[in-house]
Amino acid sequence: MARAKRTSTSLQKAERRASAMGSIARNLDLGNGMTLASFWADIEAMRDRQNKYNEMLSTVDQLYNEMLAAEKALAEKSERMLNAVAVVYGRKSSEYEMAGGKRRPERRRASQSAPDQQSVA
Repeated sequence: MARAKRTSTSLQKAERRASAMGSIARNLDLGNGMTLASFWADIEAMRDRQNKYNEMLSTVDQLYNEMLAAEKALAEKSERMLNAVAVVYGRKSSEYEMAGGKRRPERRRASQSAPDQQSVA
């Protein structure tokens, strides 16, 4: 499942305000370093950070999907390896047990039958 990408209401609000302030004056300077140009620079810096963050989330999603596929392939190969040991050595062998399989019992247990209904009554 893809991770949700981030949006910023503060960024959207700042863009709207900067556009509105641009209608006052193109090179608005309110003193103390508060200019419209510096405001736009801060907006661009935030937008770049947000884009980089969202790109990283996409990269993490891609790596996660690759990891899941590799994990599935490894599990399948592990099962095939155990089956190959069973073919070569047999399911009753100690080699099969050493490879992680469960040995089959040498003899079957006698199945327990249910008691007769007449003898119980």
